[in-house]
Amino acid sequence: MTPLGAAVEDLATDVHLPGGGGPFPTVLLRTPYDRARHRAEARGWARRGFAAVVQDVRGRFASPGEWRPYENEAGDGAATARWIRRQPWSDGRLVAAGASYAAHCALVLALDAPGDARPDAVIAAVPALGATETAREPSGVERLLARAGWWAAHGDRPDSDESALDRALAADPGLLTHLPLTDLPQRLGRSLPSWADLWRRGDRGRLAARAAHAAMPLLAVGGHHDPFAEDTVTLWRAWGGPSARLLLGPWGHGLLSAPGPDAGPAHRVNLGELYVRWARRALAGELTAGHHGALALGGGGLWLPADSGGEPRAQRLRLLRGSTFTADPDRPVRSGDLHVPAGGPPDRCLLVTPPLPRPLDAVGPARVRLRATAHTPSADWAARLVALTPEGIAERLAAGVVRRDDPAGREAEFTVGLGRLARRLRAGTRLRLEIAGHHFPAHARNPHTGDDPTTAVRLLASRREIDPEGVALGLSVLPFRPTPSDPAEEILR
Repeated sequence: MTPLGAAVEDLATDVHLPGGGGPFPTVLLRTPYDRARHRAEARGWARRGFAAVVQDVRGRFASPGEWRPYENEAGDGAATARWIRRQPWSDGRLVAAGASYAAHCALVLALDAPGDARPDAVIAAVPALGATETAREPSGVERLLARAGWWAAHGDRPDSDESALDRALAADPGLLTHLPLTDLPQRLGRSLPSWADLWRRGDRGRLAARAAHAAMPLLAVGGHHDPFAEDTVTLWRAWGGPSARLLLGPWGHGLLSAPGPDAGPAHRVNLGELYVRWARRALAGELTAGHHGALALGGGGLWLPADSGGEPRAQRLRLLRGSTFTADPDRPVRSGDLHVPAGGPPDRCLLVTPPLPRPLDAVGPARVRLRATAHTPSADWAARLVALTPEGIAERLAAGVVRRDDPAGREAEFTVGLGRLARRLRAGTRLRLEIAGHHFPAHARNPHTGDDPTTAVRLLASRREIDPEGVALGLSVLPFRPTPSDPAEEILR
C-alpha cells in the first residue's frame, strides 16, 4: 500500500499491485465509506492483474479537508487519475469503479473531468447519480427515510455511524413526524448544515444528460428492489459511449447481499469475476458496440435480454372501498406496513383484480391512470401495488408517488408511475392496488397547505375522491414464455 502524496492534498489512498513486473491497468475506487472496507476487493483485482487504487474522498475517514457530499468528486478524481497515469506501475489504462456514492465518483470522473483525466471504462453499481436524484422522486416528492438515515450516518462527519437513525427512532419513534423536517439535526443532537441544503438543490438529470456524450464503455449494475433502479436503467439507456451493458437482478441496494423475495439460485452471480472479465474486454476494445445486457425475471428463476419488454395490458380492477377517503398527515398510510385496516373511516382507496387464471410475466414499466379530486391546494398521490399470493401472503411489488397542485376541488386525470417490474406472478395471484395521500416515512408528508414539506409547520387533512371507472392499472406483459438468456454472455459480448 502506497500513500498518494501531495497531488490531491494528501487524500488517504491505498495502492494494491499485482505480483511480477508491470506496468498494469488500474482500477480506481473513491469512497466515503472507508477505504479499509475495500481491501479484499482491491486484493482480488490485484490477483487478476490490475493495480487497485482505493481512496477516501475529501473529509472522510483518513482524508483531510471538508466533507461536502456531491461537490468535490470530479476535481479530486481528476487529480488522482492524473497521478495514477504518472506512476511507473501504470500502463495508462484506467477503469473507474464503484457502488452507490462511489459510482457517483466514477461517473463524474468519466463525464465531468478534463479529457486527460477521464477513465477508459466505467463500472457503476447501484449508482447515486446526484444529490437531487437520491433525495427526491422525479415529481419532487421527498425521499425522507432513506435520506434521513444516510445523513444521520454519514453527513457532515469524518466517520460513519450506521445505526444512528435506528437508535434515534428507538428513543423517539415519532422522530420523523416532528416539524419542520429541516430541524431534524437538532433532534438528532448533531450539526448537519448540509441537511437543509440538500432540499434546496435542483440539479436532477444533469449526469444522465451528460451521459449521452460519454466516450468510454459502461457496465451498469442494479437491482429491481433498489431505490435507484430507475436511475440505473436511465444511465444505461442514455450512455453514448462505444458500448453499454446492464445487469439488473432481483436485489436491493446491497446487490447480492440484499436479495429480494423473488430471487432464486439462478440469480446468484459472481459479480467480482464478471467485473474483471468485462474490464479486460473493455480495455482491449473487444466489446461489441451498442446497448446490451441482462435482467432477471424474479420468481421465474431465469434471465432475459436487457431490452426485453412486455406489451402494455390493462388489468381489470374491482373497488373494495374508499372511493372517498381522507388523507390525514397526522395518521398517514405507512410505507412499511402492508396491513390494510378493515374498519373505520377509509384512509385510502382499495381495489383488487380477480385471481390470475394463468402465470403472468410482468416485464417493463407499470403505471396507474387516475381520475381523482383533492380538496386541498397541494396533494400527493401514492399508489402501491401488492401481490396477494394464493397462500394469502401479501408481497410488495411496486410503489410510486406524484405531487399535484391542481385547484382544490377540481377533478384531474394523471398517471402515477410505479417503476419497472420483472416478475413472474403465479396463477391464482391477485393484485391489490392502494391509492393514498401519503407513503410515510419513505416519503415526507405533504402538509396540504401548499407549503414546502421540508419547512412546513402546519398540517391539514385532505379529502379525496376517486372515480373507480377512471382507475386503470397498466402492466407490461410478455405475451409468450420468454427465452432464457445467459447474463455473462450478454455482458461480455
